[in-house]
Amino acid sequence: MDSNASAVDYAAFIGLDWGSEKHSIALQAAGSKEIERYELKQSPEDLHGWLSKLRDKFGGRPVAVAIEQTKGAVIYALMSYDFVHIFRINPKSMADYRKAFSPGGAKDDPSDAEYLLEWLTLHRDRIKPWVPDDPQTRALQRLVEFRREIVNQRTAFTNQLTQILKDYFPQALDWAGDIDRVMACDFLSKWPTLEKVKKAKPDTLRTFYRQHGSRSKEVIEERLKAICTAQALTEDTIVIETSVSVAQTIIRVLRPTLESIDRLDEEIKTRFQAHPDMAIFDSFPGAGAALAPRLLAAMGSDRSRFESASEVQQYSGIAPVMERSGKHMWIHRRFACSKFLRQTFHEFSGQSIKWSGWARGYYDMQRDRGKGHHAAVRALAYKWIRIIYRCWKDRVMYNEEIHLKSLRDKASEILNFIAKAA
Repeated sequence: MDSNASAVDYAAFIGLDWGSEKHSIALQAAGSKEIERYELKQSPEDLHGWLSKLRDKFGGRPVAVAIEQTKGAVIYALMSYDFVHIFRINPKSMADYRKAFSPGGAKDDPSDAEYLLEWLTLHRDRIKPWVPDDPQTRALQRLVEFRREIVNQRTAFTNQLTQILKDYFPQALDWAGDIDRVMACDFLSKWPTLEKVKKAKPDTLRTFYRQHGSRSKEVIEERLKAICTAQALTEDTIVIETSVSVAQTIIRVLRPTLESIDRLDEEIKTRFQAHPDMAIFDSFPGAGAALAPRLLAAMGSDRSRFESASEVQQYSGIAPVMERSGKHMWIHRRFACSKFLRQTFHEFSGQSIKWSGWARGYYDMQRDRGKGHHAAVRALAYKWIRIIYRCWKDRVMYNEEIHLKSLRDKASEILNFIAKAA
């Protein structure tokens, strides 16, 4: 696809409002005022049949399609045809555009297709055709986003399990280890109550801990001593029996979730190590095995997608929004963005504090100015995106010493703050 949309001689413009069962189409041939309106069923046969007819109708000349998504069945079908140029409209922007012409807020599918068509024909100079990433990057994007969804499920299960244990067996939160690990599942499967673990032989417990990677004799003996002297939180058999039932049910779904994450981690690791941009994203301090592939997925493989770091800051939601009304001005978080991307940069920046001296200094400086933890991390992410963008654009690895030299050359207030705090 040509990234310069204004230079392309499109044969037709299409607004496509996708749905789970059917899609609404508004099509306008170039040079015509007539708009064709019709619907397609959501099926591979209908989609590919429609696209083949489009190619025949316009002789293989490029057509522009405006749509509110960049993934899913419809996008994957459109990507199969090189004559189709996809223009992705932000759903939040589309909702605001629709509201401007439908103050009542009613959502009518055929009208949405026409609004997309109108946006495409009148404001095409403000949007770029969406260029799919290369296959290696797309594979990583799908895997890391799915992993995040599974991790969210793990978090939900472990939160539920933690609350149940607090109700009847809170000591297990110390003795079973991290509640989001297989060791905790195994511990609670063997000893679901305080009564049962107190009956276990000390050597049995020692063997259990050693087999699960707990090598500290001091920690093991402290746990054994605590088990001997522990008292039950409650003797209510109804509370204990129902809590055990619920806890065991959660464990039965938590264990395969943990195993799934491990399998995904292995595949992500393999694909990331084979990616040509691996060294760039692996060089960022604190990125690690989980966040380095996510940063790569966030930036993608199309170096023309973002013309500046500020575009990445805005697209990811890290850059705040400034609004004015009369003499009043206020700043707030950006809501029209990909939460996964925002979370990726936010989490990486939080981790970088432990590994990068200047990042730690900048974070501390923000906290010293009265910002809360998350606001300080977002401010740091804003800085990091400029660095990540430049390394990605120039295909160079990050070097902490080079960045520190740059800060010294600019007499950065970050270094002054670090020096004063030392």
